[in-house]
Formats: sequence, C-alpha cells, structure tokens
Amino acid sequence: MAALLVPSLVLIGVHASIEDPSISPTPPMGFNDWSRFECAINQTLFVETTDAMLSRGFLAAGYNRINIDDCWPAHERLPNGSLTWNETLFPNGLPWLANYVHSKGFHFGIYEDAGNATCGGYPGTLGHEQLDAETFENWGIDYLKLDGCNVFPSTEQRYQDIYGEWHQVLTALQHPLIFSESAPAYFAGTRNNTAWYEVMDWVPLYGELARHSTDIAVYDYYGNDSAKYWDSVMTNYGFEVLLARYQQPGYYNDPDFIIPDWPWLTLDEHKSHFALWASFSAPLIISAWVPGLADDVVEFLTNTDIIAIDQDALTLQATLVSSDENFDVLTKNLANGDRLLTVLNKGDNTNTTSVTAARIGLVGDGPYTAKDLWTGESSAFTSEMKTTLSTHATGIYRISGVNATIPTGMIFNTANKRCMTAHQNAHVTFTQCDASDAQVWLVSAQGGISPLSAPSMCLAQSSGGVALGSCSGSSATWTYHVTGNLINNASGQCLQERNQHAKAATCGVELDQQVFALPSGVDVIRGNVV
Repeated sequence: MAALLVPSLVLIGVHASIEDPSISPTPPMGFNDWSRFECAINQTLFVETTDAMLSRGFLAAGYNRINIDDCWPAHERLPNGSLTWNETLFPNGLPWLANYVHSKGFHFGIYEDAGNATCGGYPGTLGHEQLDAETFENWGIDYLKLDGCNVFPSTEQRYQDIYGEWHQVLTALQHPLIFSESAPAYFAGTRNNTAWYEVMDWVPLYGELARHSTDIAVYDYYGNDSAKYWDSVMTNYGFEVLLARYQQPGYYNDPDFIIPDWPWLTLDEHKSHFALWASFSAPLIISAWVPGLADDVVEFLTNTDIIAIDQDALTLQATLVSSDENFDVLTKNLANGDRLLTVLNKGDNTNTTSVTAARIGLVGDGPYTAKDLWTGESSAFTSEMKTTLSTHATGIYRISGVNATIPTGMIFNTANKRCMTAHQNAHVTFTQCDASDAQVWLVSAQGGISPLSAPSMCLAQSSGGVALGSCSGSSATWTYHVTGNLINNASGQCLQERNQHAKAATCGVELDQQVFALPSGVDVIRGNVV
C-alpha cells in the first residue's frame, strides 16, 4: 500500500522548500501587475506603484514584494543567449528597477515560462534554465513566477522534469529565489483530477507556492457583467478548498491575485476576497492600480488583524466546517491557541446563521471571546455565536479563551463535492452538502472519525463495508494521506465513494472516488523524500 501511495521523488544534493521553510516562513505578500494591466506595463508603472505601496502603508503592513509579470522581455535573446528586457518599456533596465525597488525597502520578483515561449509569446526558459537563473540573480531578483505555457508534450511527467530541474538550479544559487510554480494550473478543471493531484504531490517539494488552478478574471474581461467577476473569485475559492492537505510551513497553495479595484465587485465582495484568502494563509499579491485605490480599500487591505491571520506561524489553511446554499463556515487553529472562524454568505440576500462552539471544534463550555476582525469589537459567547451578513459578505472572527480544540468539519469527495453524511441507521452516504450535524465530523488524535450528530459512534470498516459502529479497535481508526486517501488502519484499504455510499477498496493512485478533504488540523502523512 505505502509503495503505491507515497510519491517517490529523488532529490539528490538539494533540499526541498518544505525542508527549509526559512526561505518563505509565511505566505508572500506584495504586488503583481498582470490581472490589472496584462501587457500594458512600463518602468513608470513600477516606479509609481513602488512609491504608492510605501506611502500608503502597504510595506508597513507586510506587502514587501514588487513582482513583474509577462511581456517584460525583448522578443529575442542576446547573442550570448541571455534574456534581456524591452528597452522601450524599461529604458533604465531591470537591474536599475531592481535597485530602485530595493532602495524603497521591497524585494523584486520576475516572471518567466517553463516552455519554449511565455504565454505572451516572449522567449521561454526551456534549455536556458541555469543561464536564466544566474541572470536573474545578477539583476537582483529574488522571486521567480514560472508559468507553464508551451510545454510539449504537456504531460505531468514533462512538467515534473522541467520544474524539478528549476528547483535544483534555484537551490544551488547563493541566495535561492522564492519559486512560484504554475504547473498545477495546467491540469486543473478536467473531468479526472488524478493528474492534477499528481502535480500537486511534487510542487511542495520544489517551490514555495503554486498557482493551482484558473487565472482570476483580468480587468474588464467580462465587460459590465458584474456577476462573472464574483464567479471568478468563487471559482478559485472552490479550487482552494480542495487542497488544504498540501499546505505546510514553507509551501502555500496560491488561488491567484487579490483584485481590489475592479469596479464590477461590491465593497463587501472585495472584502470577502481578501478575508477568504487570508483565512487560507494564501499569498496576498495585489494586482491593482495602487496609487488610485480608494481609502476604504487601502484600509481593509492593510487590516493588521486579518493580515495576522494570513501570516500566522502555523500557516494552516482554513477548511470547511459546513456548507449549504447560503453559508460556508471555515475554521483553523492559530499559533497562540486561538481559533479562527470565517463565515461567507454566498446568498443573494442578507442572511443570518448561528455557529455552535462544538461545530468549530471548541472543547469545553467557554465562555469564549470573539473579536470581529473588521470592526475590532469583541463579544462573549458560550455555546453558539450568531452572525448576520449582507450578500456576499464575509465575517471573520478570532476566538480566544480556547482551552482545547479537535479537528472538526466536513469530509467531502473533492471530485463531486458531496459530503459524507451519517444516518440514524448507522449507514454512511455521500449527499449534497446541507450543513447538518450529520455532515460535521470530529477527528480524534487516534484517528477516530465521529459525526457531530452521534459523537459516541465512529466510522468503521467491517466485512459488511463502512458504517458507524463502535469506536474500539483499529478498524475504527483511519490515517489521512497527503494524496487525499483516508486509509483504514486495520485493513489498509481506502475509503471510497461508490454510488453515493461509503465503501472500502484497494487504494488506487489518487482516484476521484478515493480523494477526500478533511478538517484542518488532522495529521497528514506526507510522502518520503530520499
């Protein structure tokens, strides 16, 4: 079983980023031009953005990176094979711009592509990896976003070969660059997730963050169709919630840029975007015309309480406690012992919901204190907390007074997003998520899995299949693997959804019917790196 499930990646003479989290101990924060400007870039844009990021308080809040995206290179390499910049757009050169950015207290990052050409048609890095890495280092660059256009053949193995070579090249530099990988995005959203997850298995070993799915909508892409911009944010949010098991200190799932000056989104939608990304401990990379940002937008983007959630030392990704037609509830532990509660109103009207202490994994009777991170106001609660949110708004609360927590939340199939559901007859099925107690599961340190609706019973495997039963014995304990497999400790078989029923079967390689998302805080068995 282990030989089948554990990724066998051999990294000779180099260290994986997750083995050296000091390269990026928390998610990167900063600016990137792409979503707002695409190829309409020049030296002045970056100078004025750098100045505004400093004067408007972004650097003080932690946004310390200025990153340039596609369309910066000249169309041809120099005679010695080196990349060079478009001299019309950057008359003083990228080394000069790097020095300017550094002089203001920021780091400088750059974009390139793993294939023959960038997505914009400029020279790619294939076959020039060592030369290009040394060039970037000499220019004063310390962050590389490596896209995945024009890679042939476009197989998972080919991407792994190229990104693995880049990992070795970057690691060998005197000052290793932060490595942002875009490979997973080229396998997301297909009818079969296996190849996507196979890419996700190795990106944490090669870099500090990975663009896992579709690009967020670029400025004016949908014209005045406001709903589609919110849909774009929700699409990337939807991909992110499938991948929490991969995140750990030194590596971060990247759902793409923060887009705070899109006029087609409401202020509540902009704030939700920011709060959700922060709850995920995702990279906070702003793509906007920073000098022109409204004061209320600057205010929420520099909210120190919410940034502290994103930059929390545990770097846990919040996971779903429950989901129904109107509300998503997410939670995670924080380094000082507090608990995060994030509530998204997906509905098209103002709605009210109550969240019990037990649902978010709080052990004990309280009282607890909930700090509203938007207003800074605190309130006390014991058994449950009520919140009212306008359409597409997100409440984000820091819960203190916590004695202990237990990983609690949804267990769902990441292919079809159906929730594991307990029934009174002890049967377990996978049904549409409805936020009932029968779909909220508690996972003990020993691997027992119990529904909130029947906490004295555990998910167990027997000759009759998988159902609720006694919590004694190894057949009632499970181990969660980074591949998403939930493995029974007695049989070594994997939980499987079959025709909406919970079964156990021989473990495959990240089969859609065997990959599940579990609550934040569950111990994850990760692949060996030799």
